[in-house]
Amino acid sequence: MKKSIHTCSDRRDWLKWGLAASASAAMPAWAQSAWPAKPVTMVVPFPAGGGTDAFARPMSAQFSRLTGKQLIVDNRGGAGGTLGAGIAAKATPDGYTLFMGAVHHTIAPSMYPKLDYDLERDLIPLIQVASVPQVLVVNPKKVQAADFKAFLDFVKKNPGRLNYGSAGGGTSHHLAGELFKLQTNTFITHIPYRGAGPALQDLIAGNVDMMFDGLGSSATHIKGGRIKAMMVSGSKRNPAFPDVPCSAELGLPDYTVSTWYGVWAPKGTPADVQARAIEEIRRACLTDEAKVVWAGQGAEFPNLTTNQFDAFIKKELAKWSQVVKASGAKLD
Repeated sequence: MKKSIHTCSDRRDWLKWGLAASASAAMPAWAQSAWPAKPVTMVVPFPAGGGTDAFARPMSAQFSRLTGKQLIVDNRGGAGGTLGAGIAAKATPDGYTLFMGAVHHTIAPSMYPKLDYDLERDLIPLIQVASVPQVLVVNPKKVQAADFKAFLDFVKKNPGRLNYGSAGGGTSHHLAGELFKLQTNTFITHIPYRGAGPALQDLIAGNVDMMFDGLGSSATHIKGGRIKAMMVSGSKRNPAFPDVPCSAELGLPDYTVSTWYGVWAPKGTPADVQARAIEEIRRACLTDEAKVVWAGQGAEFPNLTTNQFDAFIKKELAKWSQVVKASGAKLD
């Protein structure tokens, strides 16, 4: 019988292999991922200049700086944000296409009879990155009310006289207006756009009278005096705009509408890549630079990740389904 002969070199090779295997097994799953090894595309389903962009671009800048790999914002506006969502849902699930959606995507299933994607089936919620209250803003030259009371009196006495722009049929801007009409027993004409950016620009230009917008995208224009804030949604005033009354103190305690934003990945994206993406997005949102942007827009960073975010989405789907049904809202 021949004896096995192992040289010192063989033993050193086996030792190296064993140590490498042990180290690999001890590493957390996400740390084993080389992601991102190349630029990542993030589909933003609205035109540039809207509320989603107001958070997507600062976040992408910090992500790119921290990881050394560019996070490219790809604006794909149309159909109330559902066009871009459909594109992202069909993307290759390798972690190199992400999707930054918003509250609008929990409204869409109740408004659109046929979507070419299913939010819960085709996309994986990764992390909620921002939440801001809705704000009622007007063009000060078109609507010359001194305060909310004067504004509401005018609207009640002149049904249909004013119109409001939105990011499109079925978006939170649209449904916030419908909810306002329900709770104040008023009528304002809805004018849908292909995104909050174009609607906001037309509001500033005076082509529409008012808008129910996320505070994030309106903040700069409110501060600049181009538009005027009449009311912020919720039970408390926003620290960034302490002089703007909240809906609760104006006699509308049930008018609570927030615009939130989150990041999804296509279904089938590897678990280790999902975990790494969550970690890098979280790091980007917690940089000092991002914190300044969030605070300036009256936003908070909820930091809800997969399971928490998924539960939140389910609640939002149910809530907006009820609002759509009660208001009789339809696509224009």
